[in-house]
Amino acid sequence: MFAMSNPLFLYKALSEETRLKSLLLMQKLGELCVCDLMEALDLSQPKVSRHLAELRKQELVLDERRGKWVYYQIHPQLAPWMKQVLQTTLENNLAFIESELESILGKSCRSDVSHCAQ
Repeated sequence: MFAMSNPLFLYKALSEETRLKSLLLMQKLGELCVCDLMEALDLSQPKVSRHLAELRKQELVLDERRGKWVYYQIHPQLAPWMKQVLQTTLENNLAFIESELESILGKSCRSDVSHCAQ
């Protein structure tokens, strides 16, 4: 069974707060830079990268390096039922990531794209 369709990998990811919030933020906003997630989650780059590496290993996210930063998005080939689980979780728990969304939309490198691309 491919990791991309194995429910165990998705539910393991959703059971850990940092990974859950990262996935929900990507589900809501699309592609995010590591610096976006560092800002939103108030975590160091190594911690954020470790969690994202696990999500990438399980084929839940796709990454792309640009300059010194890596950008992540929900894997486009994720099984439809998995995308639906993420969307339903997001729609019913927006308050769970409210402060993280405010952080990303308000003061992260999204407002200064040159910061991420350096």
